[in-house]
Amino acid sequence: MAESGQRKRLGIVTQTVLLASAIAAIAVLVAGVAAAPFVQGAAVAEATGALGRLADLTSVYVDRREARAPRDQPIPRPLERILREEDVTGYLIGPEGGVPPGASQEFVDEVLAGNSISGRGQDDQGQAILIEGRPITQGAVFLTQPVSVASETTGLFLTRIAAALGLGLLIAVGIAYLVARRLARPLRDAQGVAHRMAEGRREEHLNPTGPAEVADIAEALNALNAALVVSEGRQREFLLSVSHELRTPLTAVKGYGEALADNVLPSDELPAVGSTIAGEASRLNRLVNDLLDLARMGAVDFHIDAADIDAREVLEEAEQVWRARCDNDDVRFSVDRLAEPVMVRADAMRIRQIIDNLMENALRVSPQGSAIHLALHTDPDIAGGSFGVFEVRDSGPGLSEDDIAVAFEPGALHERYRGVRPVGTGLGLALVSRLASNMGGSATVTSKAGEGTSFWVRIPLAEPT
Repeated sequence: MAESGQRKRLGIVTQTVLLASAIAAIAVLVAGVAAAPFVQGAAVAEATGALGRLADLTSVYVDRREARAPRDQPIPRPLERILREEDVTGYLIGPEGGVPPGASQEFVDEVLAGNSISGRGQDDQGQAILIEGRPITQGAVFLTQPVSVASETTGLFLTRIAAALGLGLLIAVGIAYLVARRLARPLRDAQGVAHRMAEGRREEHLNPTGPAEVADIAEALNALNAALVVSEGRQREFLLSVSHELRTPLTAVKGYGEALADNVLPSDELPAVGSTIAGEASRLNRLVNDLLDLARMGAVDFHIDAADIDAREVLEEAEQVWRARCDNDDVRFSVDRLAEPVMVRADAMRIRQIIDNLMENALRVSPQGSAIHLALHTDPDIAGGSFGVFEVRDSGPGLSEDDIAVAFEPGALHERYRGVRPVGTGLGLALVSRLASNMGGSATVTSKAGEGTSFWVRIPLAEPT
């Protein structure tokens, strides 16, 4: 149950629309406030200009009619009706002078002097008015109009501007909604893929669309998915490799332990058996330490502790274990020993892993009565340089040219021959190749179908002292 204090998060569409609406509303408000004085000024200027033009026409009309009016009296009624339609009041001033309501004596004197005037004043009710004065043959014409007439025009203009701004606000909100929907669509797709990836699905793929930043998210998720596939694959491979490595020493310890329990070993062999069990236990301890180290470092490769070692000693140690294994399976086992030390620069534990993997594979495919041969070579024609070469040769069904091409790829031969002939996990040969490469050497294979297979592992010789 969700906590009561949790706040519901708004979606990107809602937030974008709200933000766009707020921005557009602020823009409309600022535009309206900023436009009002300009519109008001423009309306007053337009009203002043219209009143001035009307004053010009009125002065011409009065001159042509040679109308005369008593002092301070409005202009003739026919003309007054025309002016009233424009909310304008007209006055005729005789030569002797007079002051219309809202005007000043200075205005009158200026017009009677033959000059046109344009100004403002206040009528008897204190209302602001526009004043236009024009000289005529016998006096002057004054027209007045309330400033409120211009304000009405201003209100109309502002109403239209507000309607236009409101329409713009609605359009902005609509555009923001469409843009937010388009932006949110790839983000929702990315969200769905991320959730499915969290559930363990790895076949997901996003098509990068939308703005650059959103497309980058899709590409990052695709890269993350690919990295997870590789990482999880390497973890599975590593776990299978470790289990593969643990099996050989455990088998040896189990076999010798059962022999001791059944009291079938001669007493003179007990020290050698105890030494073998101790050696295999040491290998198990080393593998467990590797697991701990890898867990701490997050690595997927075994550490190589290189030193100058005599390869013959590793060969003799492996011989003790595998001779017994081959005898139990009725497979002849032979070893070629060299009289002189063969000093290589390598990790003795890793060389044992290589030999054990190759012997495990050889024994698996070797039928009863066949032979397995383990040898160490230093012949330059075989080694192809300054290498010591370990060879494991079996009498099994052999490999084809296509098999040789993929022999050291993880799981390749396992998939190809599963259910056809005995196979392991498919990681032993891959591990052999990796370990040999990490020690500066290489692993190769030669074979003929039906005639057995020979695996060759080259390890660099130690520098002469």
